Amino acid sequence: MKEGIHPDYHKVVFVDSATGTEWITRSTLTSSETREIDGENVPLVRLEISSVSHPFWTGHLREAARGGKVDDFRRRYGKKK
Repeated sequence: MKEGIHPDYHKVVFVDSATGTEWITRSTLTSSETREIDGENVPLVRLEISSVSHPFWTGHLREAARGGKVDDFRRRYGKKK
């Protein structure tokens, strides 16, 4: 590999702001916030939502209150009773 063209790949702590869940992984992201983990300062990246709190992954999807475009079309142009 060529030297100097790849971004720095290092440990990062991700925090899901919705649930407070934290996990350590490696990434090229950086942050001005840091946290000390095992004696080294690791960048702390805050996420608004992750798979831990996203409705699709948690199974707490909200049901649609009304139908979609097909139902709108049928209601507007369907047979009159």
